[in-house]
Amino acid sequence: MGFSIFIDGDQGTTGLKIRERLSGRTDVDLVTLPDGLRKDAAARAQAANDCDVVVLCLPDAAARQAVAGIRNPRVRVIDASSAHRTHPDWVYGFPEMAAGQDARIARALRVSNPGCYPTGAVALLRPLVEAGCLRSDAPLSIHAVSGYSGRGREGIAAHEGP
Repeated sequence: MGFSIFIDGDQGTTGLKIRERLSGRTDVDLVTLPDGLRKDAAARAQAANDCDVVVLCLPDAAARQAVAGIRNPRVRVIDASSAHRTHPDWVYGFPEMAAGQDARIARALRVSNPGCYPTGAVALLRPLVEAGCLRSDAPLSIHAVSGYSGRGREGIAAHEGP
């Protein structure tokens, strides 16, 4: 066994995809809760504190509550919500954002996962700024549109059917 990962919110779209990608790995022990305890705050906190890594796939308020329940200082947390993206104690999880960002992510105990809109914007604009094609203070407006999958599992089911 390698390291243990608890995906809090593993029944939503993001959590299911992460679980799917990790499930075949032999160096990872995926920690799961029985269905009856998935929404039990104490059981979730216990699982989080007993793991090496916690991946939060929760709405913002629930992600903040989950983090508040983590007392083990060695647990690494990756938050897929937007709850901690601008928090000063969290590292923004986009390695291409700046030189050295990948090293900051590798060392961090708290990593906020960038959303699709910031990822698209930064991935597009950062190289232009670094190449001198675009001023870093240039006023910009980005029009971005989400598809139905942005609504999560319920939105996908409503569009595609069960």
